[in-house]
Amino acid sequence: MTPAHDVNDYLLGEKHNLPSIDIFNDDGTLNEHGIHYKGMDRFETRKQIEKDLEEAGLIEKIEPYVHKVGFSERTDAVIEPKLSMQWFLKMEQLAKPATEAVENDTIRFHPEKYKNMYRHWMENIKDWCISRQLWWGHRIPAYFLPEGGYVVAMTPEEALEKALAKVDYPLTIDDLKQDEDVLDTWFSSWLWPISVFDGINRPDNNDINYYYPTDDLVTAPEIIFFWVARMIMSGYEYRNEPCFRNVYFTGIVRDKLGRKMSKSLGNSPDPIELMNQYGADGVRMGMLLTSPAGNDLPFDELMCEQGRNFNNKIWNAFRLIKGWEVDKTIPQPETAAIAVEWFQNKLFETVAEVNDLFSKYRLSEALMALYKFFWDDFSAWYLEIVKPDYQQPIDARTYEVTLHFFDALTRLLHPFMPFITEELWQALHPRKEGESIMTSPQPEAGTTDSGLLADFEVLKEVVSGVRAIRTEKNIPNKEELELHVTGGHNNRFNSVIAKMCRLSNITTVPEKQPSAAGFFVGTTEYSVPLEEKIDVEAELEKLRAELTYTEGFLQSVLKKLSNERFVQNAKPEVVENERKKQADAESKIARLKEGIAALTLLEE
Repeated sequence: MTPAHDVNDYLLGEKHNLPSIDIFNDDGTLNEHGIHYKGMDRFETRKQIEKDLEEAGLIEKIEPYVHKVGFSERTDAVIEPKLSMQWFLKMEQLAKPATEAVENDTIRFHPEKYKNMYRHWMENIKDWCISRQLWWGHRIPAYFLPEGGYVVAMTPEEALEKALAKVDYPLTIDDLKQDEDVLDTWFSSWLWPISVFDGINRPDNNDINYYYPTDDLVTAPEIIFFWVARMIMSGYEYRNEPCFRNVYFTGIVRDKLGRKMSKSLGNSPDPIELMNQYGADGVRMGMLLTSPAGNDLPFDELMCEQGRNFNNKIWNAFRLIKGWEVDKTIPQPETAAIAVEWFQNKLFETVAEVNDLFSKYRLSEALMALYKFFWDDFSAWYLEIVKPDYQQPIDARTYEVTLHFFDALTRLLHPFMPFITEELWQALHPRKEGESIMTSPQPEAGTTDSGLLADFEVLKEVVSGVRAIRTEKNIPNKEELELHVTGGHNNRFNSVIAKMCRLSNITTVPEKQPSAAGFFVGTTEYSVPLEEKIDVEAELEKLRAELTYTEGFLQSVLKKLSNERFVQNAKPEVVENERKKQADAESKIARLKEGIAALTLLEE
């Protein structure tokens, strides 16, 4: 057993009260405990021991084996474990208030799962070795006396004063020797929330009284104990209060193989090259879209490409709006008025959603919500509804409110995409000197009309259904269609549906025409008459093929449901899912047969 030269042996030595015998001098040679090897270098001694054992006939065999040996990353020298005198900080009492603060959510962890890791560390805390044998750092303020003992002081003069009060023999400053060790880097860093406001030297200054405690700390989970826990402890020790309110833990960036990105593996892309290719905002957005709190980031360059494409989308939307000619004399169209009312409510709803996600520190979800809001709701729906006909002007009222919406969108996106949003925000309107989107307030949520939002979702389904028919039947976009409605329908949005689908009229009819192509939205059936717009023979062939496939699918489902062992042993939700497949297939077969019958009559 070598308690002075191995961590595990040291623990066993403590347990069994074994003496710790240090056989090394500081230069790696053996001391008097090395007996006749005294003064020899450690590596030479090991070779000599082997020879001496062989000469004495005490070696049965020699075989190589793999051993993990530590090497200094600075000098590449072999690290030799050696018991030494160090400075320790007692941690048990320091840990108690810091543990309670996280347990009772005075300080909240995001995500909460890291509370378990924190609790494990704190409940099994050991005294902290705060001294390091380095030539840089905060030097330990301890001074050794020539005849033993030490004093702790801020300056040599203070050390001498304390030393003279402690001993009964004459001393000068030159007689005192300051410890050459420096403080552990984390021991300096644990004071960070306090020291940045000079709270150690001046515990009651204006800065620390205003800024302390701070709100949020963003850091990595691998230093939850080395830094986070110790900062919390220092806050309660020196100021008797928490140093921050929330801790947001980021994940580790990993490559496609799941490996941690590191310099040694060489699997980390050059961020400058990424920014040159995709733009700073593109790279930033690509990282944020894949960074749920506390989970690792599976980095893929495709996400940066998606970020760049979104930047282009924003830029092109701005160019479209700014390219419109404005006519102050024309009234606002009904379609634009509806779009403005809907989008204002949708904006309020999205702001409330994003605020909620921010409060829960779900940043990637907040960005995704804004991504969909801009790409789908603003660009694909709002702008398409309000944009004027080709080479026609837009009314001033719609134009101004559209600029207002775009302004709100840039402010919502700014925390995620700071550069393009600042650029476009400045270009929206003339700004004052020094005015910046960085200091402009975020949009606020208002009361939403949930009925309007729900009705507009129905509108979207209707428009998508008509467009699907146009695509499926290869009907050119320039050709006007009719839309028939069978069942309940809100006529309030007819003008929008007509514009988005290029319809000549929307008519309520008692039943669908045999030759019409239709779809359901809820219980309401919508259909587009197609007498002269389709090839009846080709359409019949297509429907018959689909009918054959669907009937075969139904038979496979019925076969499974007729198996008593399956029905009895499968999970209820699995059986229910099969029955839903049966109902859907039977409903589809009925519609296909109806369509085939109608087209057959038309063909005759």
